[in-house]
Amino acid sequence: MTLDHYLRHRRGYEMGLWALFFLIQWIGNVLVIWLEFGRSDNGLPLWKPIVWEGSSLLVLAALIPLVLAFDRRFPLRYESLGSGLLAHGLFTIPFSLIHVVGMVMIRKVAYAVAGMSYDFGDLQRELVYEFLKDFRTYAGFLAIIYLYRFVLLRAQGEARLLDPPQDPGVEPRTEYTERFLVKMLGKEFLVNVNDLEWLQASGNYVNLHVGKRSYPLRSTMTGIEQQLDPACFSRVHRSCIVNLDQISEIEPLDTGDARIRLKSGAVLPCSRRFRAALRERLEQ
Repeated sequence: MTLDHYLRHRRGYEMGLWALFFLIQWIGNVLVIWLEFGRSDNGLPLWKPIVWEGSSLLVLAALIPLVLAFDRRFPLRYESLGSGLLAHGLFTIPFSLIHVVGMVMIRKVAYAVAGMSYDFGDLQRELVYEFLKDFRTYAGFLAIIYLYRFVLLRAQGEARLLDPPQDPGVEPRTEYTERFLVKMLGKEFLVNVNDLEWLQASGNYVNLHVGKRSYPLRSTMTGIEQQLDPACFSRVHRSCIVNLDQISEIEPLDTGDARIRLKSGAVLPCSRRFRAALRERLEQ
């Protein structure tokens, strides 16, 4: 499997990896509990640890998109690491509450089907116990997410915009960036900005889409928009900038928004906020 193939089907592979991770956790935890109880005089039906661990991991898996969304809103940046860690630390409280409520409800339903009743135990004590576990679990999720991003960045290549040439005594041709430098697996190469098809915000980065590849650039949408020639690039959404020369068609929607189709076949959203400005730019 090549990197390009992985990147084209990245979301599917990521979901599969998370599913495999939780499945391994489920099987391992069930076996540990079952074997532990098997060493004692108290027999334990296998379905009980399956329900206990399955209910917990099922809710945790469902919370992964919420963790990713929160991290996009409060990413862990070096320059604001303290506030980022504080935000994530506070978020572990609702994270744990959702986890506990969800798994208890699933267990009650499973026990009811078996003709039994599930007892969560002393509420205050169990909530504290579960929170301490969930705090470690949340920290583990963040560690996995950021380690995965680090590895993917090294394999995918990270971009850096180059300043316009400033030779002494020579008037620069433009105040806007003309090319960017991509570092990938120990190699460096230059890419012309005009080859960009579109740009998309993604957490701490802006993904620069060039053909079938995308290169992450550590920047904000506002910051990079100021470095691009407005005669060639236009903001069409709070998370998207498009190369005007790459637009194939624009489809108006009943909501007042629009859908932009590029020559490459990519489809981008265009919000009402930017639609009028985009039309004016194309008519110039």
